[in-house]
Amino acid sequence: MPTVTYAGTQVLVNEEGFFTDPEQWREEMAPEIAREAGIPALTEQHWQVIKHVRHEYELRGTGPTVRALGKTSGVSVKELYELFPKGPAKLAAKTAGIPKPRGCI
Repeated sequence: MPTVTYAGTQVLVNEEGFFTDPEQWREEMAPEIAREAGIPALTEQHWQVIKHVRHEYELRGTGPTVRALGKTSGVSVKELYELFPKGPAKLAAKTAGIPKPRGCI
């Protein structure tokens, strides 16, 4: 399994770059992950979504879909696509250090 280094810590990821162990994730890793995905800086709204995605993962064992995220995160679907342009649910999950949500291609 591949490894990558974020914030000076080596972590295991799958072939798509998603963490295989969400417990390895730390907040200081998120800006590096986001930059790799083309997001230059994380705003308060990004953090709101990232924290929500992690919370949902802890409750349900998977990240929310875009539709669910738009209903439960306090950020509209339109805003989600502005924050995470290349697929909000997938990119938010990757930035939050959780596995790719079920149903994401």
